Amino acid sequence: MKHFKFYSKKDILSLTKVRRFETKLGERIQCIPENADWPEVLAQSSAKYVLLGIPEDIGVMANFRQGAVDTAWYPFLHSFLNTQSNDFMSGDEILLLGHYDFGDIKYLIENNAYHPEEKADACRHAVNIIDEEVEQIIKSIAYYKKIPLVIGGGRNNAYPLIKAVAKGLNKSGAIPIAQINAISVCGEAGYDAMEGRHCSNAYSYAETDGYLGKYAIVGLHQNAISQNVLSKMQDNHFIHYSFYEDIFIHERKSFIQAIAHATGFTEESYCGVELSMDIMEHIFSNAHTPVGLSALQARQYINFAGTDVKAAYLHLCDGVCQMHDGLKTNETARLMNFLVSDFVKANMG
Repeated sequence: MKHFKFYSKKDILSLTKVRRFETKLGERIQCIPENADWPEVLAQSSAKYVLLGIPEDIGVMANFRQGAVDTAWYPFLHSFLNTQSNDFMSGDEILLLGHYDFGDIKYLIENNAYHPEEKADACRHAVNIIDEEVEQIIKSIAYYKKIPLVIGGGRNNAYPLIKAVAKGLNKSGAIPIAQINAISVCGEAGYDAMEGRHCSNAYSYAETDGYLGKYAIVGLHQNAISQNVLSKMQDNHFIHYSFYEDIFIHERKSFIQAIAHATGFTEESYCGVELSMDIMEHIFSNAHTPVGLSALQARQYINFAGTDVKAAYLHLCDGVCQMHDGLKTNETARLMNFLVSDFVKANMG
């Protein structure tokens, strides 16, 4: 695993603030012992969830956008490991695997591609490498019937997640064919043209390659969807979607009703659960917006989906903790901590 760093207990405790009379998640969370065969440890682990980070922004740059979605993993992890371990969530149910580091690829691109088109092409080629490496590990996690909790990076990683989990569950005998469903709360569909891999076409590739069954999207922004994508979605009976405007402006349905329709549409099979942080109002993200979901609504979605679907994975993407101008925030990391915690608590049954 060239680009993956496995965490030891020492790594985890170095980020955990140990205090008398308290126990933090970092003290209880499971990990891979040093020099151990990680798939074998995974197979024997009692953990239901496997937490890992993909802090990369190559997929975002491949779509001619600014990066910075590689900055959320460490702040999130620091916040998460210092959460209290208690009866609601002890930490024993989670194995912290580690994170990917594609910094060498990004360095090569930034130092050898000088024009925007050349840089985008190089990034799209690099996303294929990211896809392959993410698939290897996620497929093993799913094969051993653990649920991946994936933080960081752009929505491009939805494709290898869907592909890997579908393959892993199929190989384990959990599903007859390598295909799963997915729910995404995001302002964009992720269903753009297959013009080379980037952050806005993960679901197009997953569907075309046969790994995506049904796809439900909640909160699409009318201003953000092209007519071409809208027409494709209107003609596809395996896609269900609701617009932000219909929920919050015209009030044709409530937010909870929109989520319930999405979970009902995808309930017959395993389903990936995704939240793109760029739909969050006033939260640092790939597409910082003044109009979006509140933190409370995001938590309600994660709780509802975690309770109501046969969860295949959780994917929180597009979060930013430090902008290119140096402006920093801990709010994104803290919210992602709450969202992961909410999902684990909701899905523990």
